[in-house]
Amino acid sequence: MRKHILEVDSVQMHFGFKSILSDVYLKCETGDIIGVLGKNGSGKSTLLKIIFGIIQADFKCIRIDGQVKSKTKDLFPHISYLIQENFIPRHFSVKKAILLSIENNTIVDFYNDAIIQSIQEKKIFQLSGGELRYLEIKLMLSNASKFVLLDEPYNGLAPIIIEKINALIIQKAKTKGVIITDHNYENVIKISTKLLLMKDGKMHHLKAEKELIEKGYLKAGMI
Repeated sequence: MRKHILEVDSVQMHFGFKSILSDVYLKCETGDIIGVLGKNGSGKSTLLKIIFGIIQADFKCIRIDGQVKSKTKDLFPHISYLIQENFIPRHFSVKKAILLSIENNTIVDFYNDAIIQSIQEKKIFQLSGGELRYLEIKLMLSNASKFVLLDEPYNGLAPIIIEKINALIIQKAKTKGVIITDHNYENVIKISTKLLLMKDGKMHHLKAEKELIEKGYLKAGMI
């Protein structure tokens, strides 16, 4: 299967005189699960929004398979973005949300899932927080995009749901590139094939988990 490559290059962003992001570079291939860690305010979510085109950077260069994509609309077929907030309208049925998001030839496979089968007759407002987040993440990971950005997917979820979400991410990453950021660093580390650290507006490409301690993100004994 052909590899696809997303490159985010030379991202610069300032707020007033403060540098938020400085010359950030990131490369994600299909098959990668890239964990982006960093303390509050380090620019993790801002970077994902810049990649997707929700926030304008002072400068950025985004390439997909070597081709520059300068317009946000040109990124939509290639990149999906899971925002921190729930995004499916509460009055929708689960079936309607799936029908509007998933291609017909993959719907049968989408329903071949114990959690989805247990909620398929419900409305969105009837779902628990864990059920809704699982549905949203599965929708993102099951569409036709080559790359998925997951912003705080674990927030507020029980460990058993997180385990199921991790299994889903690992399964879908066989054919997609996934970039994930979350304060639940243990689960990010657990599933990531590469780790990056945002600190002082710069991106640090880590070779080993111990660098999270060396660079001050974690304290000794936390991993």
